Amino acid sequence: MTPDQEIFDRPLLMRRRNRVAAAAEQHEFLLAHVADDLTERLAAIQRTFPVALNLGAYHGMLGRRLRRIPGIEVVIDAEPSASLLRQCGHPRVQADEESLPFREGSLDLVVSGLSLQLVNDLPGALVQIRRALKPDGLLLAAMLGGATLTELRQGLLAAEEEMTGGASPRVAPLADVQDMGALLQRAGFALPVIDSDTLVATYPDPLALMREVRAMGGANVLKVRARRPLRRAVLQRALALYGERFGLPDGRVPATFEIITLTGWAPHERQQKPLQPGTARMRLADALGTAEHPAGGKTPPALPRRR
Repeated sequence: MTPDQEIFDRPLLMRRRNRVAAAAEQHEFLLAHVADDLTERLAAIQRTFPVALNLGAYHGMLGRRLRRIPGIEVVIDAEPSASLLRQCGHPRVQADEESLPFREGSLDLVVSGLSLQLVNDLPGALVQIRRALKPDGLLLAAMLGGATLTELRQGLLAAEEEMTGGASPRVAPLADVQDMGALLQRAGFALPVIDSDTLVATYPDPLALMREVRAMGGANVLKVRARRPLRRAVLQRALALYGERFGLPDGRVPATFEIITLTGWAPHERQQKPLQPGTARMRLADALGTAEHPAGGKTPPALPRRR
């Protein structure tokens, strides 16, 4: 990928993460939610993973939890931000998600919590991960999906269009769950599984949300972002629209975070091969001894209250 094709300003992202590293533990609720889910999934897999990589380790929370799971022997924390990496466990390596320093077939497990959504070449990063995995090695990754911060996105866009006649991209474009299965297959993974979950947190007001996003190092890092600050009048209008459209009865405002979880295996001859469409001899509901219901949306977890 050439520089003019890049979506994200990765050097700016690293500078911002280095700035917020000292207070990272005060704003880890989203990563903690993901860490709980990923470790629960791994604990249910009845096999050992001698060498695991925590890719995009942030300040090491997920790595510390992985080290407590029976069957995972060595966990390497890999993080491009030097200030965050210093908070991680050992062994650790400063490495970018787009340029992995691991030899082919050297890892049994790669886990990633909320870092892959900000790489410029996601297909290329997935190919590198698959090559670094041993045959029948596992990738388990969580990334933010396209519904994340939809309320903030809508408020900013509407305010700019209303007051300036146009809108600048201020919230990063994120992956769509329907595209991720195809990306895993393109990268050479077998048995890909993609699912999504929605977490809704509440804040006293939209400014509190925006302050926390900045404190997590998640402010706008688009290469085509507007270089001038958002005008005060436009910001005030965006905040008002946010409250009018999404405000809750108690005066707080919600913020949606969509979390897409990717599961894929490096190919191996022992792996089960999927059936051709229409060749199954039994309905899944019959095999499980349960009733079949139409697919529906997943119930969001209880609303975390953020200060």
